[in-house]
Amino acid sequence: AREREPALAIRGLIADERFRPYLSDDPVGAEVAGAAKNVIAIACGIAWGLGLGENARAALLTRGLAEIGRIAAALGGRAETMAGLAGLGDLTLTAGSRTSRNTSFGHALGQGEAADAVLKGRRTVTEGFWTAEAITGLAARAGVEDVPIIQAVDDVLAGRITTGEAIETLLARPIGRER
Repeated sequence: AREREPALAIRGLIADERFRPYLSDDPVGAEVAGAAKNVIAIACGIAWGLGLGENARAALLTRGLAEIGRIAAALGGRAETMAGLAGLGDLTLTAGSRTSRNTSFGHALGQGEAADAVLKGRRTVTEGFWTAEAITGLAARAGVEDVPIIQAVDDVLAGRITTGEAIETLLARPIGRER
């Protein structure tokens, strides 16, 4: 919340011995992280479905967080939000859980299932399917060109490339320094 006092009041109403809400005055960072993490979770699920192993999923998660951070920063969000519960915390939960709607959706794609068939059989919303294109467009409008994982997921979901081609494209990128 931008205003601390109402946020403190709400936190006081909902916090208890099992639920510890933390405050942030970076709604832009929290919103971008909350939406984009679903797209990265799909990428992690695809890697899992393709049998690429934990190292590949860890690389997608960490490089995906960097992509989310670049978008958030371009829109006025803060880096520390990406390192906190709204960023790394939510991404770790969503992309690391086999029961996550987005990760399990990506897993099905990695196993060769068609996106429309997987979605048709679900009773829950798979947010990343609907936000991949929006996040890619948001990054472009914000002038952030380096979002290869998010772009690859958007391309897979739009049917422009296969999951295998997405992995090949990501691995063919020039090797650079971490940023």
